[in-house]
Amino acid sequence: MAHHEPEPKNFEPKEPVKLDPPKDDPITVEELSKCNGQDTSKPTYVAIKKYVFDVSGNEAYTTGPYKVFAGKDASRALAMSSVKPEDVKPEWEDLGDKEKKVLEEWIVFFSKRYNVVGKVVG
Repeated sequence: MAHHEPEPKNFEPKEPVKLDPPKDDPITVEELSKCNGQDTSKPTYVAIKKYVFDVSGNEAYTTGPYKVFAGKDASRALAMSSVKPEDVKPEWEDLGDKEKKVLEEWIVFFSKRYNVVGKVVG
């Protein structure tokens, strides 16, 4: 019996999103932390594996269930499918293959919906 590969997941948004070309601007951890959705004069950012995504306008990251990720590199929590504040940190390298695959899927998901505005430095 032939081994059947599962169909690749489709991460396309319901409505196509027009995105800007990704930026490589350096963003410090301090700058990132100020973009946590609480100050309406600033954008709301979430970082994954140092890539900073602008999630401004999505209430899930300002008042909703994902606000714990706003202004932080949430790599570990996303890989673990966790919204616990103690899991929201950039370290992901020690996780298992399953979590690393989930993390890559989150990057694809975000990159189809939100502009990359820079990379975390320092």
